[in-house]
Amino acid sequence: MLRLLFALALVLISGAALAQGVPGILAPSEATVSSPDLHTFGLWPLFQQSFDVFTVLLIVGSVIALAVVFSCMLDIRASRILPRRSVERIMALTAHSEWDDLRDYVARDDSYVGRVVRAAMLSARTGDREAVRDAAELAAAEESARWFRRIEVLNVVGNLGPLIGLAGTVWGMILAFTSLGQAGGQADPTALSTGISKALFHTLLGLSLAIPCLLVFGLYRSTVDRICTRGMVLSSQVVDRLPNAGTARSGVFGR
Repeated sequence: MLRLLFALALVLISGAALAQGVPGILAPSEATVSSPDLHTFGLWPLFQQSFDVFTVLLIVGSVIALAVVFSCMLDIRASRILPRRSVERIMALTAHSEWDDLRDYVARDDSYVGRVVRAAMLSARTGDREAVRDAAELAAAEESARWFRRIEVLNVVGNLGPLIGLAGTVWGMILAFTSLGQAGGQADPTALSTGISKALFHTLLGLSLAIPCLLVFGLYRSTVDRICTRGMVLSSQVVDRLPNAGTARSGVFGR
């Protein structure tokens, strides 16, 4: 949870920096600026001046990323993937060899272990031990992939952000140098530098989107891997104790 709060704080700090600028570093001082219009220089005015289709795409990506982060906060937890009550119940039924009760319980349980054991018990009706193990492994792989897909959007947004920002920068540079060519190479240096700064601002926006997204993706990827690995271990303990082929054919799972 501390790592998640750190990541969210980074997102908020990045947004605040983009909205207000960083005094003394990102904004020129009054001693070095002679034009009154440039005294108010900051990232927010530059954002307004650079607003175009690339900026819209980056804003949409930011909204999607925030929605995914909040979704991960609610769902990607051990208490959701491996609920303690469900795991303890499944392990207790397995320890007492109450296979009918176990079958009924996992039929309505949506936890990681419950889904894997349900697939294994359905396959056990064929009486083939190898088929039971294969079914459990496939179910575990599917469950792990399902949880990894929940955070994959952050990876996609994090990798596309800098590319979209670079595309916006290239487009802005094209416009700036086209204006220079139309002016016969006599363009005002102030106007030219302003145009180039607006073009480079798209790259800054893309990086500001990518860094928090990839950070949160890395944190949650390790979390999902840890929880799903624990789920695979618990599921294998249950599957290995399921009745053998002869017991399965005798009707233990036959109802």
